Amino acid sequence: MEETKSLLYKVKPIADRLPSVKRPEGHVHFRTKMMWVIVILVLYFIMTNVYLYGLDQSESLDLFAQYRTIMAGASGSLLQLGIGPIVTASIIMQLFVGAKIIKLDLSKREDKACYQSVMKLLVIVMIVFEAIPQVFGYLVPSAGLGSAIGSGGAKLLLIFQLFVGSYILFMMDEVVSKWGIGSGISLFIAAGVAQALFTGTLNWNPVDMTAEMSLSNPPAGTIPRSLYYVFTMSPEQMASGGYESLFIGSPNPIIALIGTLVIFVVVSYLESTRIELPLSQGSARGARGRYPIKLMYASNIPVILMSALLAIVSMMALLLYSNELLSQIPFLGGNSSIGYFEEGSTYAAGGLAWYLSAPQGISDWLMPILDPTSYGNGHGAIQNLARVVIYFTVMVMGSILFAKFWVETTNLGPESVANQIQRSGMQIPGFRRDPRIVKRVLERYIPTITVMSGALVGALAAFADMIGTTGNASGTGVLLTVGILIHLYEAIGREQMMEMNPVMRGFFGGE
Repeated sequence: MEETKSLLYKVKPIADRLPSVKRPEGHVHFRTKMMWVIVILVLYFIMTNVYLYGLDQSESLDLFAQYRTIMAGASGSLLQLGIGPIVTASIIMQLFVGAKIIKLDLSKREDKACYQSVMKLLVIVMIVFEAIPQVFGYLVPSAGLGSAIGSGGAKLLLIFQLFVGSYILFMMDEVVSKWGIGSGISLFIAAGVAQALFTGTLNWNPVDMTAEMSLSNPPAGTIPRSLYYVFTMSPEQMASGGYESLFIGSPNPIIALIGTLVIFVVVSYLESTRIELPLSQGSARGARGRYPIKLMYASNIPVILMSALLAIVSMMALLLYSNELLSQIPFLGGNSSIGYFEEGSTYAAGGLAWYLSAPQGISDWLMPILDPTSYGNGHGAIQNLARVVIYFTVMVMGSILFAKFWVETTNLGPESVANQIQRSGMQIPGFRRDPRIVKRVLERYIPTITVMSGALVGALAAFADMIGTTGNASGTGVLLTVGILIHLYEAIGREQMMEMNPVMRGFFGGE
């Protein structure tokens, strides 16, 4: 049987030598788990405020500025790369295992241990792979550090800091998953988005903190800004432009806060909507259960993958347009039809990348269509309308394709679920205990639900981006946060139940 093992077993001894977090040997009490979750959360916020030593922030560009909340990092900090390397490595490993390119059976303890060991090695590779282009392209060392240790040494120091910060984040994710509750990656995403929503709603500092607060430099938060306008402006001033500025003007207009609340309510409702197939235990008369098929069956994974794909498109367009080396490539380099970027900006101002980028609220697309004279963005009404239609269609269709692909490669398809039900000893009442029969029943629901869930999450994310979200949290970020908080609430409920009744630990797969 030794020759049938995956080739990854040859890499496992190297990966096992890397620093890692050991699993607890026995049951971890609920209070201990909650303590670790809180400690890691505090440490995460501390690291987002520890800035890279020797970085010239005024000259540096953030390649993923518009996707910052999804990447759970902070621009210019130790967590500049965020969860990007971890998520990328995880997606690569899961897709390779799901597509049978890597022959590992994750139901076996030995193969799962090999998978997790090699995953650590791949995370390190992805950290280096993502850090080098950013440092040599858009993260500029300060003049003082460059003169002290040389330009090459300064860039190596920045790469080292990014490596240390990203690997510590990976270790923190392991602490949460092994000693805490839920997933560390999910916790970091929710924390980053929650921070953006909180500051976007309640920030009382002026938009430009270097100048005094005034009507032209009001508080940045939605609520303080609204109160400041109400108590400072006269009724005539409010009527002549105050209301318009409050509702659609940047930053953090009221319409964005309303859109964020609507997304929260809608996603909370959809997360609780499900079809439940009745199941019965064949060997134990009277034992019954249910298999839930959620309306959001593919979860938020499709929209994460779609956002990651669009982020890569935007990054490549920026590199081809502005990078000294890549801009010299014939036909592709410096081609404004692929993507045009204004100096010092990472947001596409034209070209294909502009049509595929998320609109930043209604002032970025609706107002230029209705009043191009006052709200013109360099594009005509037809172009702005085409951008909205193209972006919305791409998000919905792309999310459907990723949903179908994800369900098939992560053992959520009809055949895999039928086999899981068969192995558990359950069956659908009124049908023979045969996985082929169960598969045919599931095929009535799962493919349709998969397409619907992909279309829903794609449409909701696109809608939220078009309406705008408080704190520029992005539609995808708000979607993820709602789902994460619901799942965390359910996980905490299960942990409390297991703590009160130790017999339930075996039922939920606990220690």
